[in-house]
Amino acid sequence: MSVKVYIDGQEGTTGLKILERFKDRNDIEIMKIDEDKRKDNDERKKFICSSDFTFLCLPDAAAREAVELAKGSNVRIIDASTAHRTNPDWAYGFPELSKQHREKIAASSRVAVPGCYASGFISLVYPLVKAGIMPSDYPFVAHAVSGYSGAGKKAIAVYESDEKPEEFYSPRQYALPQEHKHLPEMMKISGLDYKPVFNPLICDYFSGMVVTVPVLTRLLPKKYTLADIHKAFTEHYADANLVKVMPVMGEGVLENGFLAANTLSGKNNMEIFVCGNDDRIVLCSRLDNLGKGASGAAVQCLNIMMGIDETTGLV
Repeated sequence: MSVKVYIDGQEGTTGLKILERFKDRNDIEIMKIDEDKRKDNDERKKFICSSDFTFLCLPDAAAREAVELAKGSNVRIIDASTAHRTNPDWAYGFPELSKQHREKIAASSRVAVPGCYASGFISLVYPLVKAGIMPSDYPFVAHAVSGYSGAGKKAIAVYESDEKPEEFYSPRQYALPQEHKHLPEMMKISGLDYKPVFNPLICDYFSGMVVTVPVLTRLLPKKYTLADIHKAFTEHYADANLVKVMPVMGEGVLENGFLAANTLSGKNNMEIFVCGNDDRIVLCSRLDNLGKGASGAAVQCLNIMMGIDETTGLV
């Protein structure tokens, strides 16, 4: 038996990548709106309300509008925008964080897909704060590099243009005023008292990212070793299907000590690295910003909501 799925915003990068992940599935019936009617609210409402599941791959305002259009129907919504990620009435779509997160996703009619940078940051910080290893008032700093696909359709066009400006060949820092749209969820979901300092960079490759969080163990409430921190991650993610904790220092995995950001491009999983030494620890989360950081996570949430294997169509 198949379910009816509508993707509001199916022409965008996230929507197209969700469609790709459905191509070999016979349990999904895709509802496609006529291109000339995709901004017609009456037509959108008809598609949303007659679907079993609707994905929102839209700007925040349009996503909120879609939720209003869905009122009075039984449709279950999976929102890939930023609009509802800190709303307590919505399930946060990161099932590996806890049993409670997974159960809320399974039972919910409203699920917010985590942001790509937020996914990397939270995967590193949430387990340590929850375990009491890192205090909620720790002065967190996060660095991140991402492929240009995360910058949106206009930026993608510039990066892939024959007339690409010289500066686009170089990594480019942005969000320097410290108002990146992922910061609220990074703080709230991780259980932090303050927003972290966040330093993202867009680079000249298509997709894949690494989020890095440095840890000074002298600032922790008690002394923890590199091995202690690694053990905390292996225990937290022991049952995870799509999050894997790599060997300490990436032994046997990294090429000549380099951690490439595009290794998981096109994949739906995430890798956690614990590097450094007992005094200065470097935590890294590697994922595809379009996979576990967007479309892959959205499909994983759908699978959980359907009550089927969460990895269906993803591995």
